[in-house]
Amino acid sequence: MFRRFRAIRVTARRLAAQEHAAGQKIRRLTLFERLGKTPDSGTSRQLVTNSSRYGLTKGSYTAEHLELTDLGRTATSPDAPAADRLRARFVLAIDTQKPFKSLYEKFKGRLPAQAVLRDHLIDEGYDMSEINECVDNFILNAKFLGLLKTVAGAERLLPIDHVLEELPPSSRIGPYETPLLAAVAGDATGAPATADGVGWDSICFYITPIGDAGSEERKHSDLFLNSIVSPAMEELELTVIRADQIGKAGMITAQVVEHVIRSRLVIADLSFLNPNVFYELSIRHACKLPAVQLIRAADRIPFDLDQFRTVRIDTTDIYTLVPKSDVIRAEIATHARRAIDEGENAENPLTVFCPGLQVTVPSFNGSVAVAA
Repeated sequence: MFRRFRAIRVTARRLAAQEHAAGQKIRRLTLFERLGKTPDSGTSRQLVTNSSRYGLTKGSYTAEHLELTDLGRTATSPDAPAADRLRARFVLAIDTQKPFKSLYEKFKGRLPAQAVLRDHLIDEGYDMSEINECVDNFILNAKFLGLLKTVAGAERLLPIDHVLEELPPSSRIGPYETPLLAAVAGDATGAPATADGVGWDSICFYITPIGDAGSEERKHSDLFLNSIVSPAMEELELTVIRADQIGKAGMITAQVVEHVIRSRLVIADLSFLNPNVFYELSIRHACKLPAVQLIRAADRIPFDLDQFRTVRIDTTDIYTLVPKSDVIRAEIATHARRAIDEGENAENPLTVFCPGLQVTVPSFNGSVAVAA
């Protein structure tokens, strides 16, 4: 049984061993002080463990010093040749991970449906309970490395040599931009809570501009809800609910706020820059609860949110959107798992710039209060 895989975002702050120590050995306590994180927190320990398991760094979460490996140094150095950096990233993200390598070797040259990828791992003897996450993270790593390309209306998994050959000599791959490696983490947990028969720990509330019937906003929201968001949440066993689907009598604003606060996960669609969406997302942020952002590629993310994980979706051409839908769903599912796993440790503008903020939420209809 292989270990459970979970995507991690490698950012400049989280690769401070490269940024602050030029890739050389650095004291663990100094590193996390510069990251602004508690070195003994669960999230910090997991970060060190993950980067070590995937060959990026040397040293455990109890080690006095941390250091990038030779491959990790090449993969993260802005001064390394682009081809060397890409090849090092491929080795770390695909080639040294047995299930990922198995999928890559079996299917390079094409990318079948996710069901086919899962069936291959089942045939290889991997645990069925972990296969969905493995497939999602394999697709995300392949996307980051540039191994996925739309050819004749279908997504293809390109050989690494093909990608290296097409790499412009002057190209510079940013070392801290998007998901690079997969990491091991446990299952997210959440205390069950119910209201009128609704299990809040099984609800994903979709915050989105709904608009009037027939409007562009409504068509957009319906498309994302039915074709992207809901399918992405199926493997997490979360039921997606939109504000117009709550179906309870009473003041709609109170019901929306209740769902914003009590649902296990919130997915906020920032498309069209709707003010209600940002208002509801800010409530979620203030309560330090898991949230995932997505947006149309044509819209610009406001400054306060552009530093936080957001799934950008190009909707300009339906003929390219449909072939990429599996990749998009995998990206949303992976971000959702990570958000749930991080819990109140997840970063948002309020936790980063106002870390001491405390919010106490009154109970709804006699239910247990939420406190952050």
